[in-house]
Amino acid sequence: MSLQMTLRAITLDCLDPLALATFYQQATGLEPHPSSDADFAGLTCEDGLFIGFQRVDDYRAPRWPEQSVPQQFHLDFAVDDLDEAEARLLELGAGKPDHQPNDRWRVLTDPAGHPFCLVRG
Repeated sequence: MSLQMTLRAITLDCLDPLALATFYQQATGLEPHPSSDADFAGLTCEDGLFIGFQRVDDYRAPRWPEQSVPQQFHLDFAVDDLDEAEARLLELGAGKPDHQPNDRWRVLTDPAGHPFCLVRG
């Protein structure tokens, strides 16, 4: 019999939790958690999922697609218009790696270097 588990939180390591939380808040419209501070910041979703950002002093950003510093994980976000979403996220501080696997989705990086994907949804 399988264990029943519900995902409640995803936490990303970074150098500046408040800055990374602000990036994702502006990108998604999620609400900042009221206890956010310089060491640990968070965003709350209506469905109860919590996205956290924790300070790691010697944090090294992933290097995608290279694996000298592995990507560790990535997030996928469904969007209506890839070009529009990409442009807005680049304005907010996202990066766009030169390597893109295909034209069905876009790989971007958040300001701390974590790769994430935009997919038509």
